[in-house]
Amino acid sequence: MASRSGVQKDQAPQATSPAGGKASATARIGGSIISGFCEIGIFHPVDTVAKRLMSHRGEVAEAGSVSLTTNEIIFREAANQGFLSKWGSLFPGVGFGLAYKILQRTYKFGGQLYVRDFVAQHFGSSFEKQFGDKNGKAMMHATAGSLIGVGEIALLPLDVLKIKAQTNPDSLKGRGVLNIFMSEGFALYRGAGWTAARNAPGSFALFGGAAVARNVMGLSEGQTPTWVQSFVSSVAGATASITVASPMDVVKTRIQNRDFNDPRSGAAIVRDLMRQEGPTAFFKGLAPKLVVVGPKLVFSFTVAQKMIAVIDDYLAKKED
Repeated sequence: MASRSGVQKDQAPQATSPAGGKASATARIGGSIISGFCEIGIFHPVDTVAKRLMSHRGEVAEAGSVSLTTNEIIFREAANQGFLSKWGSLFPGVGFGLAYKILQRTYKFGGQLYVRDFVAQHFGSSFEKQFGDKNGKAMMHATAGSLIGVGEIALLPLDVLKIKAQTNPDSLKGRGVLNIFMSEGFALYRGAGWTAARNAPGSFALFGGAAVARNVMGLSEGQTPTWVQSFVSSVAGATASITVASPMDVVKTRIQNRDFNDPRSGAAIVRDLMRQEGPTAFFKGLAPKLVVVGPKLVFSFTVAQKMIAVIDDYLAKKED
């Protein structure tokens, strides 16, 4: 989603302060936090469904079979209970998810823009010479997104704990957060290489796809898009990102939701997955993730931009 400074859809919307400058750091952080809260509250259940489908090993059975049905895979112990119980069962790990989402949004919203500026300042002429003016700018956005995506592995422990709570809660029973961090240590970074391998092409496609979509719609660098153009570019980028990253995402999820004492490497998990489930298993959970892409991105962008503007306006009035 671009603003006057050409910010991508998953970056901090550059809200304008009453004085006409960029929003304050307080406004950007506050807007990101509110966006993270709202996003988790609405979309955490869908993420849980996707993670549980990706983590399920074997075929999905019909009702009455020995194998698990889709209902049992998704809702587990609440499969035969009422609607409210089923809905409540989709919120495990929400505390970890909230911490992860707020930090991730703040990091991505602000970080990609600065990396893109660095790339443009030091390598901009090379990109434009190699790919042309518009495509060169899109490639700079994509490259910056890829770099910022790799850096997300710093937040991996929170993502690991969220996924374990969603898919393998028994591994966390009776253990406090500090106890887990102290006892597991760097084990919480297991799969960091696979996560980076997933984030690099995924974030490249995310920011690059959005930039290309804006070029196709005739938007110039820094031009503010309409709500429809923002929606189209966001969906284009995120759909490309999720599809490209799906195989690595499945492997990453399998690595993260296994028991802490499971010694299998990522390569071993890939071999087991190919042997037992076939290549289509790399795209498990893709449909629910794609279904939520459009509304999730539009929603999070809208909340972040509006809240940044509201907070900045409030702080400006308070200073008067």
